[in-house]
Amino acid sequence: MSKSEISKTATAFTFKPGTKVKLADIPSGPDDSLKFGKKLARKQIAANAVEMAELAKRLYAENSRSVLLVLQGMDTAGKDGTIRWVMRGMNPTSCQVTSFKKPSEEELDHDFLWRCHNAAPRRGNIGIFNRSHYEDVLIVRVHSLVPKSVWSKRYQLINDFETLLTESGTRVVKCFLHISKETQRQRLQERIDVQEKNWKFNPGDLSERKLWPEYQEAYEAALAKCNTEHSPWHIIPSDSKWYRNLVISQLLKSVLQDLDPQYPDAEGDWSGMVVQ
Repeated sequence: MSKSEISKTATAFTFKPGTKVKLADIPSGPDDSLKFGKKLARKQIAANAVEMAELAKRLYAENSRSVLLVLQGMDTAGKDGTIRWVMRGMNPTSCQVTSFKKPSEEELDHDFLWRCHNAAPRRGNIGIFNRSHYEDVLIVRVHSLVPKSVWSKRYQLINDFETLLTESGTRVVKCFLHISKETQRQRLQERIDVQEKNWKFNPGDLSERKLWPEYQEAYEAALAKCNTEHSPWHIIPSDSKWYRNLVISQLLKSVLQDLDPQYPDAEGDWSGMVVQ
């Protein structure tokens, strides 16, 4: 199977700004008609990594724009695994991962976007948000950590924040890792049954799992209300890890190719100079 055929097949689900989305109606796994599997996908991911590493190096040298990859999803959706597989070969100098957990006391003393804005990538860099500013319309909404009158206004504030990033030269790439409830059950059970994965298991994940319908509703609202022309959402089928990684790899590569960063010209004419 050719690279072009893979790129056409391994694609995220996108939808028009202003329309609603029903996650139950969107496949969480690869299409049954796929003519390739894990082995070929991993070869393509490795090839993409080589090309992205060169594009990232040019982006860093150009030092005028940046990329922000936002990863959101239910527990076990594979945010960490995506980062390990897709970002292989990236220069850590120009690629940083920020994981957003429970806000610290300092973060709570600022507005809800402060910690995310503070972690936005510098010019020339690729930033990755493992969870993000969307936590403040997801877990905050589901657990009623603030009143509805507060979190309901945050959708527009998030859109304004992403507009600011975009107009400042940051391409925002938002990926929702879409898994089924059954896939989550299997992955949580694996964390219990497989000794090497015991460290991943958190009993609190079982409590959160009971709130699956509430989280799906919260995600559908965030996806619909914050799906804009400049920062669209990409829904990634994530029941199969290899397919999830391939789709995001293809997506990120296409973004970097579209930016087409260039090495800047040297200042002055150094041709013929001999370093002593």
